[in-house]
Amino acid sequence: MNNIKTIPYAQRLSYQLLMVLLIGFFIYIGHAVLVPVYFSILLSILLLPVTRVLQKLYFPATLANFIAVVFALALIATIIYFLSSQMAGFFNDIPAIKEHLSKHMDNLQHWVAQKMHITTAQQKAIIDNASLGVKENGGQFIGQTFLNVSETAVIVVLVAIYSFLILCYRNLIKRFLYAVFKSEHKESLQHVMLQSKQIIQKYMTGLVIEMAIVATCNVLVLLFLGVKYAVFLGVLSGVLNIVPYIGFFTGMLFTVLVTLGNSTGMNNIIWIIVSMEIIHFLDSNFLMTKIVGSKVKINALMTIIAVVIGGSLIGLPGIFLALPSVAILNVIFSQIDTLKPWSILLSDDREDIPQQRILRHLQKLRIKKK
Repeated sequence: MNNIKTIPYAQRLSYQLLMVLLIGFFIYIGHAVLVPVYFSILLSILLLPVTRVLQKLYFPATLANFIAVVFALALIATIIYFLSSQMAGFFNDIPAIKEHLSKHMDNLQHWVAQKMHITTAQQKAIIDNASLGVKENGGQFIGQTFLNVSETAVIVVLVAIYSFLILCYRNLIKRFLYAVFKSEHKESLQHVMLQSKQIIQKYMTGLVIEMAIVATCNVLVLLFLGVKYAVFLGVLSGVLNIVPYIGFFTGMLFTVLVTLGNSTGMNNIIWIIVSMEIIHFLDSNFLMTKIVGSKVKINALMTIIAVVIGGSLIGLPGIFLALPSVAILNVIFSQIDTLKPWSILLSDDREDIPQQRILRHLQKLRIKKK
């Protein structure tokens, strides 16, 4: 440690930044292997309480781990089945939806012709050209979609297998970590492992709570507005909301299109957009920060930067994994003297300055009254 402190600060900072770049490059190159493993670690830590409860009920450890993983898969399958069953009625009404959308498109073309002086024939030519490109790339799009579905199925199977094995060999992994680090670092290692486990469990729990609240609010609003398939659209928007930025707009756009296809007026569309924007605003500024953000204690600036970097490195999985990763790094940095400044930068341990000012002002008023 003394040798490290004798190194000039600029040189140490250069080493740290170089290490960050190397880690980012390693993640970018090996994300196809690392992402399933990382999801497996998250799932196995989340399932630890379930396995311990089963073991207290005298289930063998291996059987308890297997039941916990199957339970998680069954829960995911239940959500998928619910959405699929709701979609069955939606698919039956697709012809009627297309008919209503065609009427809205005709009205839109007349409005464009009147306001922008573009004839319906010119608009039709533009639409036909766009449709031609879609038809030419249709086969490629379908093939790519099938490939993505196949890759997702493979990843789900790998995550289930990895999670089961991590749960089975978790004590072996602990012994390995204790053997790698020196004995004087044992206490710090235990602290990092305990805090990381608690952060992951609280983060995942908070994310599920946030999703449930947003989905419930969406369903209630859509039911109040009399939107068809309100339950399906509300739950789907809540699930998609897990993906920051993209998920909300995708869910709202889909809800608007389906509502347009089931109505002849535009009044509901405006109320849907306004209502879902309000829900999204409350979610982003209150639910996300209080329920999810409070579990990991990372400030908003670093959260946004982490999400952007994670998305640019490995796409949607990076967006989801960014926040718990930064929270775990914060715990690690807090245990290493040379990296504690980075922990200060990431953490959200701000003093409540406005509240202190109010208290001081009240004290001054009391003194004046006396």
